[in-house]
Amino acid sequence: MATTPAPPTAPPKPTWAPRGAEPPFPWVRPTIRIRLTLLYGGMFMIAGILLLSIIYLLAASALHTGGNQPFKLVGGQNVTVQSGSCQLPTTSGNIAEFNEAIGTCIAQQRQHALDDLLTRSLMALVGLSVIAFAFGYAMAGRVLSPLGRITRTARRVAGTDLTRRIELDGPDDELKELADTFDDMLDRLERAFTAQQRFVANASHELRTPLAINRTLLEVHLSDPGAPMELHQLGKTLLATNERSEQLVEGLLLLARSENEIVDRKPVDLAEVASRAIDQARGEAQAKGVEIRGERALAVVQGNGVLLERIALNLVQNAVRYNVPQNGWVSVTTELKEGQAVLVVSNTGPVVPAYEIDNLFEPFRRLRTERTGSDKGVGLGLSIARSVARAHGGRIIAEPREGGGLVMRVTLPV
Repeated sequence: MATTPAPPTAPPKPTWAPRGAEPPFPWVRPTIRIRLTLLYGGMFMIAGILLLSIIYLLAASALHTGGNQPFKLVGGQNVTVQSGSCQLPTTSGNIAEFNEAIGTCIAQQRQHALDDLLTRSLMALVGLSVIAFAFGYAMAGRVLSPLGRITRTARRVAGTDLTRRIELDGPDDELKELADTFDDMLDRLERAFTAQQRFVANASHELRTPLAINRTLLEVHLSDPGAPMELHQLGKTLLATNERSEQLVEGLLLLARSENEIVDRKPVDLAEVASRAIDQARGEAQAKGVEIRGERALAVVQGNGVLLERIALNLVQNAVRYNVPQNGWVSVTTELKEGQAVLVVSNTGPVVPAYEIDNLFEPFRRLRTERTGSDKGVGLGLSIARSVARAHGGRIIAEPREGGGLVMRVTLPV
Protein backbone atom coordinates (compact mmCIF):
# COMPACT_ATOMS: atom_id res chain seq x y z
CA MET A 1 0.00 0.00 0.00
CA ALA A 2 1.48 3.32 -1.09
CA THR A 3 1.91 6.00 1.49
CA THR A 4 1.72 9.69 0.83
CA PRO A 5 4.97 11.54 1.41
CA ALA A 6 5.14 13.88 4.34
CA PRO A 7 4.87 17.56 3.49
CA PRO A 8 8.20 19.35 3.29
CA THR A 9 9.22 21.37 6.28
CA ALA A 10 11.18 24.57 6.28
CA PRO A 11 14.79 24.37 7.42
CA PRO A 12 15.57 25.76 10.85
CA LYS A 13 16.15 29.47 11.06
CA PRO A 14 19.71 30.63 11.60
CA THR A 15 20.58 31.28 15.21
CA TRP A 16 23.55 33.53 14.66
CA ALA A 17 23.28 37.28 15.25
CA PRO A 18 24.10 39.21 12.03
CA ARG A 19 25.14 42.32 13.94
CA GLY A 20 27.35 40.53 16.48
CA ALA A 21 27.01 40.11 20.20
CA GLU A 22 25.80 43.00 22.28
CA PRO A 23 28.37 44.63 24.57
CA PRO A 24 28.04 43.74 28.30
CA PHE A 25 27.44 47.40 29.18
CA PRO A 26 25.61 48.99 26.21
CA TRP A 27 25.17 52.29 28.06
CA VAL A 28 28.96 52.77 28.23
CA ARG A 29 30.11 53.67 24.75
CA PRO A 30 33.92 53.48 24.32
CA THR A 31 34.26 56.67 22.31
CA ILE A 32 37.59 58.15 21.33
CA ARG A 33 36.97 61.00 23.75
CA ILE A 34 36.53 58.58 26.65
CA ARG A 35 39.61 56.62 25.65
CA LEU A 36 41.72 59.77 25.33
CA THR A 37 40.47 60.92 28.73
CA LEU A 38 41.43 57.59 30.28
CA LEU A 39 44.81 57.80 28.56
CA TYR A 40 45.48 61.34 29.83
CA GLY A 41 44.28 60.54 33.36
CA GLY A 42 46.12 57.21 33.44
CA MET A 43 49.40 58.80 32.37
CA PHE A 44 48.96 61.51 35.01
CA MET A 45 48.29 58.92 37.71
CA ILE A 46 51.34 56.87 36.69
CA ALA A 47 53.54 59.99 36.74
CA GLY A 48 52.05 61.03 40.10
CA ILE A 49 52.68 57.63 41.65
CA LEU A 50 56.29 57.64 40.43
CA LEU A 51 56.84 61.18 41.74
CA LEU A 52 55.24 60.28 45.08
CA SER A 53 57.46 57.21 45.39
CA ILE A 54 60.59 59.26 44.68
CA ILE A 55 59.62 61.94 47.22
CA TYR A 56 58.83 59.31 49.85
CA LEU A 57 62.17 57.57 49.36
CA LEU A 58 64.09 60.84 49.46
CA ALA A 59 62.25 61.95 52.63
CA ALA A 60 62.90 58.58 54.30
CA SER A 61 66.57 58.79 53.35
CA ALA A 62 66.85 62.35 54.69
CA LEU A 63 65.20 61.46 58.01
CA HIS A 64 67.55 58.55 58.60
CA THR A 65 70.73 60.45 57.72
CA GLY A 66 73.25 60.57 60.60
CA GLY A 67 72.25 57.33 62.33
CA ASN A 68 69.21 56.16 64.18
CA GLN A 69 69.56 58.64 67.06
CA PRO A 70 70.79 62.22 66.53
CA PHE A 71 71.63 62.73 70.24
CA LYS A 72 71.89 60.83 73.52
CA LEU A 73 72.52 61.51 77.20
CA VAL A 74 75.99 60.77 78.53
CA GLY A 75 75.48 61.85 82.13
CA GLY A 76 73.93 64.33 84.52
CA GLN A 77 71.85 64.58 87.62
CA ASN A 78 68.15 65.23 88.10
CA VAL A 79 67.46 65.29 84.30
CA THR A 80 63.74 65.45 83.51
CA VAL A 81 62.25 65.12 79.97
CA GLN A 82 58.57 65.48 79.10
CA SER A 83 56.95 64.32 75.85
CA GLY A 84 53.32 64.37 74.78
CA SER A 85 53.75 61.66 72.17
CA CYS A 86 56.28 59.23 73.70
CA GLN A 87 56.55 57.36 76.98
CA LEU A 88 59.91 58.26 78.62
CA PRO A 89 61.29 57.43 82.08
CA THR A 90 60.55 60.08 84.63
CA THR A 91 64.13 60.11 85.98
CA SER A 92 67.55 59.54 84.52
CA GLY A 93 68.65 56.95 87.00
CA ASN A 94 69.54 54.54 84.18
CA ILE A 95 71.16 56.48 81.30
CA ALA A 96 71.18 53.53 78.90
CA GLU A 97 67.48 52.86 79.41
CA PHE A 98 66.75 56.55 79.02
CA ASN A 99 68.72 56.77 75.72
CA GLU A 100 66.96 53.66 74.40
CA ALA A 101 63.56 55.22 75.14
CA ILE A 102 64.62 58.45 73.41
CA GLY A 103 65.80 56.48 70.33
CA THR A 104 62.51 54.58 70.16
CA CYS A 105 60.59 57.86 70.43
CA ILE A 106 62.61 59.46 67.63
CA ALA A 107 62.07 56.41 65.37
CA GLN A 108 58.32 56.55 66.02
CA GLN A 109 58.22 60.26 65.16
CA ARG A 110 60.11 59.65 61.94
CA GLN A 111 57.71 56.89 60.91
CA HIS A 112 54.75 59.05 61.87
CA ALA A 113 56.12 61.88 59.72
CA LEU A 114 56.61 59.52 56.78
CA ASP A 115 53.11 58.05 57.17
CA ASP A 116 51.62 61.54 57.37
CA LEU A 117 53.54 62.56 54.24
CA LEU A 118 52.31 59.48 52.40
CA THR A 119 48.67 60.01 53.45
CA ARG A 120 48.59 63.66 52.48
CA SER A 121 50.39 62.94 49.20
CA LEU A 122 47.87 60.20 48.29
CA MET A 123 44.95 62.52 49.05
CA ALA A 124 46.54 65.23 46.92
CA LEU A 125 47.15 62.70 44.13
CA VAL A 126 43.51 61.57 44.17
CA GLY A 127 42.25 65.15 44.04
CA LEU A 128 44.63 66.11 41.24
CA SER A 129 43.70 62.93 39.34
CA VAL A 130 40.04 63.92 39.38
CA ILE A 131 41.00 67.36 38.09
CA ALA A 132 43.27 65.74 35.48
CA PHE A 133 40.47 63.46 34.23
CA ALA A 134 38.05 66.39 33.97
CA PHE A 135 40.64 68.56 32.24
CA GLY A 136 41.54 65.68 29.92
CA TYR A 137 37.88 65.16 29.04
CA ALA A 138 37.45 68.84 28.21
CA MET A 139 40.66 69.00 26.18
CA ALA A 140 39.82 65.78 24.33
CA GLY A 141 36.45 67.25 23.37
CA ARG A 142 38.12 70.40 22.12
CA VAL A 143 40.71 68.48 20.12
CA LEU A 144 38.10 66.11 18.64
CA SER A 145 35.54 68.80 17.79
CA PRO A 146 36.65 68.81 14.11
CA LEU A 147 35.88 65.08 13.98
CA GLY A 148 32.34 65.81 15.18
CA ARG A 149 31.98 68.34 12.39
CA ILE A 150 33.24 65.78 9.88
CA THR A 151 30.78 63.20 11.23
CA ARG A 152 27.81 65.57 10.99
CA THR A 153 28.73 66.44 7.43
CA ALA A 154 29.07 62.76 6.54
CA ARG A 155 25.59 62.07 7.93
CA ARG A 156 24.11 64.84 5.81
CA VAL A 157 25.95 63.49 2.80
CA ALA A 158 24.47 60.05 3.55
CA GLY A 159 21.10 61.66 2.84
CA THR A 160 22.34 62.41 -0.75
CA ASP A 161 22.99 66.06 0.12
CA LEU A 162 26.30 66.08 -1.73
CA THR A 163 26.49 69.86 -1.73
CA ARG A 164 27.63 69.86 1.92
CA ARG A 165 31.29 70.56 2.65
CA ILE A 166 33.27 70.60 5.88
CA GLU A 167 35.51 73.60 5.04
CA LEU A 168 37.46 73.18 8.26
CA ASP A 169 39.47 76.20 9.45
CA GLY A 170 42.43 76.18 11.77
CA PRO A 171 46.04 75.00 11.74
CA ASP A 172 47.27 72.77 8.94
CA ASP A 173 47.33 69.61 11.04
CA GLU A 174 46.19 66.02 10.47
CA LEU A 175 42.51 66.80 11.13
CA LYS A 176 42.47 69.62 8.58
CA GLU A 177 44.17 67.33 6.10
CA LEU A 178 41.47 64.71 6.73
CA ALA A 179 38.69 67.31 6.28
CA ASP A 180 40.22 68.60 3.02
CA THR A 181 40.55 65.05 1.73
CA PHE A 182 36.92 64.38 2.62
CA ASP A 183 35.84 67.55 0.78
CA ASP A 184 37.76 66.44 -2.31
CA MET A 185 36.06 63.05 -2.13
CA LEU A 186 32.66 64.76 -1.91
CA ASP A 187 33.47 66.79 -5.02
CA ARG A 188 34.22 63.62 -6.94
CA LEU A 189 31.11 61.89 -5.61
CA GLU A 190 28.92 64.83 -6.56
CA ARG A 191 30.29 64.82 -10.10
CA ALA A 192 29.81 61.04 -10.32
CA PHE A 193 26.21 61.15 -9.07
CA THR A 194 25.39 64.03 -11.39
CA ALA A 195 26.79 62.06 -14.32
CA GLN A 196 24.79 59.03 -13.21
CA GLN A 197 21.57 61.02 -13.08
CA ARG A 198 22.21 62.38 -16.56
CA PHE A 199 22.94 58.87 -17.81
CA VAL A 200 19.74 57.49 -16.29
CA ALA A 201 17.70 60.31 -17.85
CA ASN A 202 19.28 59.79 -21.26
CA ALA A 203 19.04 56.01 -21.06
CA SER A 204 15.40 56.28 -20.07
CA HIS A 205 14.67 58.07 -23.33
CA GLU A 206 17.06 56.18 -25.60
CA LEU A 207 15.98 52.72 -24.43
CA ARG A 208 12.25 53.25 -24.18
CA THR A 209 11.76 54.88 -27.55
CA PRO A 210 12.91 52.01 -29.83
CA LEU A 211 11.10 49.44 -27.72
CA ALA A 212 7.89 51.46 -27.92
CA ILE A 213 8.31 51.75 -31.70
CA ASN A 214 8.88 47.99 -32.01
CA ARG A 215 5.78 47.29 -29.94
CA THR A 216 3.67 49.61 -32.08
CA LEU A 217 4.90 48.04 -35.34
CA LEU A 218 4.26 44.52 -34.06
CA GLU A 219 0.78 45.42 -32.87
CA VAL A 220 -0.02 46.96 -36.26
CA HIS A 221 1.12 43.82 -38.11
CA LEU A 222 -0.78 41.59 -35.71
CA SER A 223 -3.96 43.58 -36.34
CA ASP A 224 -3.80 42.70 -40.07
CA PRO A 225 -6.41 39.96 -40.60
CA GLY A 226 -4.82 38.88 -43.89
CA ALA A 227 -1.43 38.05 -42.34
CA PRO A 228 -0.36 34.39 -42.54
CA MET A 229 -0.67 32.24 -39.43
CA GLU A 230 3.12 31.72 -39.23
CA LEU A 231 3.72 35.46 -39.34
CA HIS A 232 0.98 35.94 -36.77
CA GLN A 233 2.65 33.46 -34.38
CA LEU A 234 6.07 35.03 -34.96
CA GLY A 235 4.62 38.47 -34.20
CA LYS A 236 3.21 37.26 -30.90
CA THR A 237 6.58 35.78 -29.94
CA LEU A 238 8.40 38.98 -30.83
CA LEU A 239 5.79 41.04 -28.97
CA ALA A 240 6.29 38.94 -25.83
CA THR A 241 10.06 39.31 -26.16
CA ASN A 242 9.70 43.07 -26.63
CA GLU A 243 7.44 43.28 -23.57
CA ARG A 244 10.03 41.41 -21.53
CA SER A 245 12.72 43.83 -22.70
CA GLU A 246 10.53 46.76 -21.69
CA GLN A 247 10.06 45.27 -18.23
CA LEU A 248 13.80 44.74 -17.92
CA VAL A 249 14.57 48.33 -18.92
CA GLU A 250 11.92 49.74 -16.57
CA GLY A 251 13.24 47.61 -13.73
CA LEU A 252 16.85 48.65 -14.32
CA LEU A 253 15.97 52.34 -14.48
CA LEU A 254 13.82 52.10 -11.36
CA LEU A 255 16.62 50.24 -9.58
CA ALA A 256 19.10 52.98 -10.52
CA ARG A 257 16.77 55.77 -9.40
CA SER A 258 15.82 54.12 -6.12
CA GLU A 259 19.42 53.78 -4.90
CA ASN A 260 19.31 57.39 -3.66
CA GLU A 261 17.33 58.68 -0.70
CA ILE A 262 13.92 60.15 -1.43
CA VAL A 263 14.07 63.92 -1.02
CA ASP A 264 10.50 64.89 -1.96
CA ARG A 265 8.45 63.07 0.68
CA LYS A 266 4.70 63.10 1.18
CA PRO A 267 2.36 61.24 3.57
CA VAL A 268 1.60 57.78 2.17
CA ASP A 269 -0.66 55.16 3.75
CA LEU A 270 0.88 51.70 3.43
CA ALA A 271 -2.57 50.12 3.73
CA GLU A 272 -3.74 52.02 0.63
CA VAL A 273 -0.53 51.18 -1.21
CA ALA A 274 -0.93 47.48 -0.38
CA SER A 275 -4.59 47.51 -1.47
CA ARG A 276 -3.66 48.98 -4.85
CA ALA A 277 -0.97 46.36 -5.32
CA ILE A 278 -3.47 43.61 -4.45
CA ASP A 279 -5.95 44.98 -7.00
CA GLN A 280 -3.29 44.83 -9.72
CA ALA A 281 -2.28 41.26 -8.84
CA ARG A 282 -5.77 39.91 -8.15
CA GLY A 283 -6.38 38.72 -11.71
CA GLU A 284 -3.18 36.70 -11.79
CA ALA A 285 -3.93 35.31 -8.33
CA GLN A 286 -7.40 34.15 -9.38
CA ALA A 287 -5.98 32.53 -12.50
CA LYS A 288 -3.53 30.54 -10.35
CA GLY A 289 -6.09 29.75 -7.65
CA VAL A 290 -4.26 31.74 -4.97
CA GLU A 291 -6.26 33.41 -2.21
CA ILE A 292 -5.18 36.88 -1.06
CA ARG A 293 -6.07 37.75 2.52
CA GLY A 294 -4.93 39.73 5.53
CA GLU A 295 -5.93 42.83 7.50
CA ARG A 296 -4.40 46.17 6.60
CA ALA A 297 -4.39 48.79 9.34
CA LEU A 298 -3.60 52.47 8.90
CA ALA A 299 0.19 53.02 8.63
CA VAL A 300 1.20 56.43 7.30
CA VAL A 301 4.84 57.06 6.32
CA GLN A 302 6.68 59.90 4.62
CA GLY A 303 7.85 58.87 1.17
CA ASN A 304 7.13 58.45 -2.51
CA GLY A 305 3.81 56.72 -3.15
CA VAL A 306 4.76 55.36 -6.59
CA LEU A 307 7.95 53.71 -5.32
CA LEU A 308 6.26 52.34 -2.21
CA GLU A 309 3.52 50.87 -4.39
CA ARG A 310 6.27 49.22 -6.42
CA ILE A 311 7.55 47.50 -3.26
CA ALA A 312 4.12 46.14 -2.41
CA LEU A 313 3.39 45.11 -6.01
CA ASN A 314 6.71 43.28 -6.42
CA LEU A 315 6.25 41.41 -3.15
CA VAL A 316 2.63 40.46 -3.87
CA GLN A 317 3.41 39.37 -7.44
CA ASN A 318 6.33 37.22 -6.25
CA ALA A 319 4.14 35.70 -3.54
CA VAL A 320 1.49 34.82 -6.14
CA ARG A 321 3.86 33.50 -8.80
CA TYR A 322 6.06 31.42 -6.48
CA ASN A 323 3.25 29.56 -4.74
CA VAL A 324 1.93 26.04 -4.47
CA PRO A 325 -0.15 24.62 -7.35
CA GLN A 326 -3.29 24.13 -5.24
CA ASN A 327 -4.88 25.81 -2.21
CA GLY A 328 -2.24 28.50 -2.04
CA TRP A 329 -2.67 31.79 -0.22
CA VAL A 330 -0.94 35.14 0.20
CA SER A 331 -1.30 37.23 3.35
CA VAL A 332 -0.74 41.00 3.14
CA THR A 333 -0.89 42.98 6.39
CA THR A 334 0.11 46.49 7.47
CA GLU A 335 0.48 47.89 10.99
CA LEU A 336 2.26 50.42 13.16
CA LYS A 337 4.71 48.77 15.55
CA GLU A 338 7.25 50.43 17.85
CA GLY A 339 7.22 53.70 15.96
CA GLN A 340 7.60 52.08 12.54
CA ALA A 341 5.25 51.16 9.73
CA VAL A 342 5.40 47.47 8.88
CA LEU A 343 4.28 45.74 5.68
CA VAL A 344 4.27 41.93 5.88
CA VAL A 345 3.71 39.70 2.84
CA SER A 346 3.73 35.95 3.54
CA ASN A 347 2.75 33.09 1.28
CA THR A 348 2.65 29.36 0.85
CA GLY A 349 5.16 27.95 -1.55
CA PRO A 350 8.24 25.80 -1.92
CA VAL A 351 10.65 25.30 0.95
CA VAL A 352 13.34 27.99 0.91
CA PRO A 353 16.65 27.17 2.63
CA ALA A 354 17.88 29.88 4.96
CA TYR A 355 21.25 30.07 3.20
CA GLU A 356 19.58 31.09 -0.07
CA ILE A 357 17.66 34.06 1.37
CA ASP A 358 20.37 36.63 0.66
CA ASN A 359 20.73 35.47 -2.96
CA LEU A 360 17.07 36.30 -3.64
CA PHE A 361 17.83 40.02 -3.29
CA GLU A 362 20.58 39.98 -5.90
CA PRO A 363 19.64 41.26 -9.38
CA PHE A 364 18.55 38.53 -11.82
CA ARG A 365 18.67 35.87 -9.10
CA ARG A 366 15.92 33.33 -8.57
CA LEU A 367 15.50 30.35 -6.30
CA ARG A 368 17.28 27.28 -7.72
CA THR A 369 17.10 28.62 -11.28
CA GLU A 370 19.45 30.20 -13.74
CA ARG A 371 19.99 33.92 -13.92
CA THR A 372 17.81 34.14 -17.03
CA GLY A 373 15.17 32.12 -18.73
CA SER A 374 12.21 32.42 -16.38
CA ASP A 375 8.73 33.41 -17.46
CA LYS A 376 7.86 34.73 -13.99
CA GLY A 377 9.75 38.00 -14.30
CA VAL A 378 13.11 39.54 -15.04
CA GLY A 379 14.61 38.87 -11.61
CA LEU A 380 14.68 42.45 -10.35
CA GLY A 381 11.61 42.53 -8.10
CA LEU A 382 13.28 41.97 -4.74
CA SER A 383 16.34 44.03 -5.71
CA ILE A 384 14.08 46.98 -6.51
CA ALA A 385 12.09 46.44 -3.29
CA ARG A 386 15.26 46.47 -1.18
CA SER A 387 16.63 49.57 -2.93
CA VAL A 388 13.37 51.47 -2.51
CA ALA A 389 13.16 50.48 1.17
CA ARG A 390 16.72 51.71 1.76
CA ALA A 391 15.99 54.95 -0.08
CA HIS A 392 13.15 55.55 2.41
CA GLY A 393 15.40 54.84 5.40
CA GLY A 394 13.86 51.40 6.01
CA ARG A 395 14.76 47.80 5.37
CA ILE A 396 13.29 44.54 4.10
CA ILE A 397 13.84 41.16 5.74
CA ALA A 398 13.00 37.73 4.32
CA GLU A 399 12.49 34.66 6.49
CA PRO A 400 11.54 31.07 5.60
CA ARG A 401 8.01 30.19 6.64
CA GLU A 402 7.23 26.99 8.48
CA GLY A 403 5.86 24.54 5.92
CA GLY A 404 7.25 26.38 2.90
CA GLY A 405 7.09 29.85 1.45
CA LEU A 406 8.49 33.15 2.67
CA VAL A 407 7.66 35.93 5.08
CA MET A 408 8.73 39.30 3.67
CA ARG A 409 8.75 42.11 6.27
CA VAL A 410 9.26 45.75 5.25
CA THR A 411 9.82 48.30 8.04
CA LEU A 412 9.77 52.03 7.31
CA PRO A 413 10.16 55.00 9.66
CA VAL A 414 6.99 57.02 10.21
